[in-house]
Amino acid sequence: MTEAGTAPPRRRGRITRSGDFDTVYRRGRSAANRHLVVYAFAREDRPAGEPVRLGLSVSRKVGGAVERNRVKRVLREQFTALAPSLPGGIDMVVIARPGCAEYIEERGSAAIGERLRELAERATRDREAREGDGAGS
Repeated sequence: MTEAGTAPPRRRGRITRSGDFDTVYRRGRSAANRHLVVYAFAREDRPAGEPVRLGLSVSRKVGGAVERNRVKRVLREQFTALAPSLPGGIDMVVIARPGCAEYIEERGSAAIGERLRELAERATRDREAREGDGAGS
């Protein structure tokens, strides 16, 4: 219970449970490029106005702990800027591919943010098109 005058704990918009990751992988739409893979899944049990949740997968193939943590930090920052333009009520998983850390080092976080935006729009655009015309896939 919260005391009077204190705010309830703020939930982060993150996917942390493996079952949620599995659902996004199995039932979501994907888009990929050389450095990232993005899966997007519209959850029926979440209202459309609810914020987008992010899950990250950055394996050891991307680099050592320092490189992996930097990639995750940059992807979270870029996703935070991107999230308001995405449709609500979806779960999104971003997988960093080998070479992602070097790409960020060479081109900067804004460049990976632009790649992330392109992939997120592709993965969610397919979903919106299907819902808009009432057709199945």
